Parts: sequence; C-alpha cells; structure tokens
Amino acid sequence: MVRLRFDEDRPTDRGDRAGCPRLTGRLVGVTDQPSAPATGRVLVVEDEMTLAGMVAAYLSRAGFDTAVVHTGIEAVAAVRENEPDVVILDLGLPGLDGIEVCRQIRTFSDCYIVITTARKEEIDTLIGLSVGADDYLTKPFSVRELVARVQTVLRRPRTGSRAHAQKDATVWSFGDLRVDPVGHEIHLCDEPVALTPTERDLLITLAARPAMAFTRAQLIEEVWGAGWVGDEHLVDVHIAHLRRKLSDDPDTARYVTTVRGVGYRMGKG
Repeated sequence: MVRLRFDEDRPTDRGDRAGCPRLTGRLVGVTDQPSAPATGRVLVVEDEMTLAGMVAAYLSRAGFDTAVVHTGIEAVAAVRENEPDVVILDLGLPGLDGIEVCRQIRTFSDCYIVITTARKEEIDTLIGLSVGADDYLTKPFSVRELVARVQTVLRRPRTGSRAHAQKDATVWSFGDLRVDPVGHEIHLCDEPVALTPTERDLLITLAARPAMAFTRAQLIEEVWGAGWVGDEHLVDVHIAHLRRKLSDDPDTARYVTTVRGVGYRMGKG
C-alpha cells in the first residue's frame, strides 16, 4: 500500500480561496510498506488538492483506510460504493456544494460527517449541522486535531451486527418513546426514528441517567469526547434537531427537558 508522509503542519504564506492561511506540509517520503491494520474507513472530500493530500496522509499514518475525492458528485457516489465510517466534508465545493452533499448522504447513510469550512459566519455552520453533520472545524485547522476528532467519533459504539448479536431485553421507555441502548435503536409509537449518530448518542446519554441534569460541557464530554474543542452551543443545535425528529415541543418537553441555568435532562414521556 502506497502511503504519503508529511512533516509537521505549518501555514503557508499563500491563503486559501477565502483568504485564510492554508495548512500544508512538505512531502518527505513515499513508501510501499504495509501500514497497520485499518481502524476505520475515512473519505476526504476537499477540492483544494494540497490540503486534501495532507489530510489523507495524516489519516493514513494514523491507521485509517483513507480515500480522497474532489467534487460533491464524486463524494455521494463514493459513500454509496464504499460505505465509509467517517466523511470529512468541505462545504465550499464547486458545483454540488457540501450542504447538498450532506443532505444527500443522510438519505442513505448514517456515517459520521465532519464538515470543514473557511466561512466564518455562524449560519454556515448551523446550516451544515441542520442537514445532518455531526461536527465541524473552521479553516485554518490543525490536521492533528482533525485526526483526533475522527478517532473520537470512531470510539463511539455503532449500530451493527455486533450490537444486534449482543442485544438483550433492556429497553428504556419514556411514554411512547423506546430507547434501545445496546441495539442503538429508537422507536416512537412503535415506529423507528431515523437519527444521526450524534443525535442518537445524545438521546442515549440522557436516557441512561434520566434523573440527571446535564450541562452542555458534560454532554460534550460524553458524546464528543473530553478532548473536543469548540462552541458548546453545538449541543443546542443537535438537541433542537432531536426534538424536531421526536415531535417534541420545547414548551411541553415530553422527551428532552431544558433545565434553565444548567442544560438538559431526559423527560418522562
């Protein structure tokens, strides 16, 4: 397997298309030596080829089976064909932009999606999360931090054959809502609810300790991991999407209750 190897991250004097410093690296070697067994499949979707190559090289060096595409159309096709565990998705793609790519992927895949963007406006991040992204990074970013984010999300338990094989009779009930923490399945009025991995993890975290009022920081640590760095109001965005999918009016809060001055707690149903 051919692997690229870069030296330390460092900003260049040239800016990216939005005027931000661009991370790059010096290509110092190409080897044909086999890597360690892949710990997950990652698809990098980035039209800036130097950055895409460096991100892919760092992910490969960290043990991930990594592929790169440069357009939105290629990204949707690659997710369908290869079923990656994580997609690193640039919002500013030509043609089919990252928002529409994310929207299309969410119609057939629950892979983790981490969006990257050079746009500083909050609305861009919120739009990306509203169509099913799990996390985000704003350019310029540290490639090491990106790799750490990928490692963190892949440590979360996933729905799959192993989970179903271990499934037992433990299902938590909150009125019409059923939460299966082992099979990672959510049912409302006996109908399955399609949640993103992050929405599902948030709900399971709340349901596991229904009497506890979680702060945003505690939910970040439980779901995103202790090393996550960013705006804690990311939690509010995902809670809002979760409530919408559960048809849960914030005023009545049957399933997710806001605890003013603290954060969130599981509702009684």
